[in-house]
Amino acid sequence: MDALIHVVILDNTIEYKGYIGSVEYSENDGLFFGKVLGIRSLISYEGNSSAELLKDFHNAVDEYLKICANEGVEPEVAHASPGSVSIRTLKAMDAAVANLKSGIVSEAIDLSEFDN
Repeated sequence: MDALIHVVILDNTIEYKGYIGSVEYSENDGLFFGKVLGIRSLISYEGNSSAELLKDFHNAVDEYLKICANEGVEPEVAHASPGSVSIRTLKAMDAAVANLKSGIVSEAIDLSEFDN
């Protein structure tokens, strides 16, 4: 039942200032999380909702760029640009996961329809 939603979330990304981040969901922790893709530095973020995830992602990228500037180091640039997911899709993911947890929906939902 949750497998389709879990796979869809794992395949989605978000983008900010040219950095691509993964979007994953931990059912055990009830938490969205991710990391910036395509660079060696580890930049991670998390949130209890899509809004919190996006805010922490933006803050993490901004902090990385600030540290690079303070240390006089050139920030790494991502090498690949997978597709990104819209805020509307993230909100749909929040709703779908909440509905599955509460038992309102008893089968998996294909979230790809929300990003068209």
